[in-house]
Amino acid sequence: MAFPPLLFPLFSLLLATLSLAQTPSAPAPTPEGPINVTAILEKGGQYTTLIRLLNTTQVGDQINNQLNNSHDGMTVFAPTDNAFSNLPSGTLNNLNPQQQVQLILYHVAPKYYSRADLLTVSNPVRTQASGQDGGVWGLYFSGEGNQVNVSTGVVETQINNALRQEAPLAVYEVDKVLIPKEFSEAKAPVASPPPSTNTSTGSNTTKSTGAAAEAPESGSGRLQMGVGLVAGVGLFCMGLLS
Repeated sequence: MAFPPLLFPLFSLLLATLSLAQTPSAPAPTPEGPINVTAILEKGGQYTTLIRLLNTTQVGDQINNQLNNSHDGMTVFAPTDNAFSNLPSGTLNNLNPQQQVQLILYHVAPKYYSRADLLTVSNPVRTQASGQDGGVWGLYFSGEGNQVNVSTGVVETQINNALRQEAPLAVYEVDKVLIPKEFSEAKAPVASPPPSTNTSTGSNTTKSTGAAAEAPESGSGRLQMGVGLVAGVGLFCMGLLS
């Protein structure tokens, strides 16, 4: 059976449509799961101490919850294990639980910052520790080009590799633990109260001293009377004998 020439294009189009309909479609991309900061650090491979502190202080859970419920994002400055090893001996052990929480919160900014953003921010940049104990708890950034430095006022280091730099979370490696200057500022000592003066005690002491001083005088008087009496008896006896 012969087909009119105009039907061939329509027939070819129909075959192509049927072929596409039978081809299996590509699977839709799976949505990315919730962000987990400790998983990012574990992948980095040299943040064991930081991960332990994030877990013990529960700051890691706080970061994850805020990341998945905030539009501002967050920025984490992650000290390596070598950074913690280079701290003076006993530094972490001498911190009480509240100070350990403050230390980890101090490494987290409550906003997403790209490397370029850090070169143009207004210093000091607030951290998650800001507002605690009335301190500033801020970080100071400087640099140019691809080099960015971060300072606490007592510690300064360079920001190195970015473990993640995609909103809403940026994680930057640092080679020093960011010790806040609030830890090093000595608090003014509390003035001790002046010694109390007890007049009655002083009076009693004076009386006791006076009594003690009078005691030898009374004894001496009795001794002199005794000597005089003996001398008188002796003279009397001598008079009788004569």
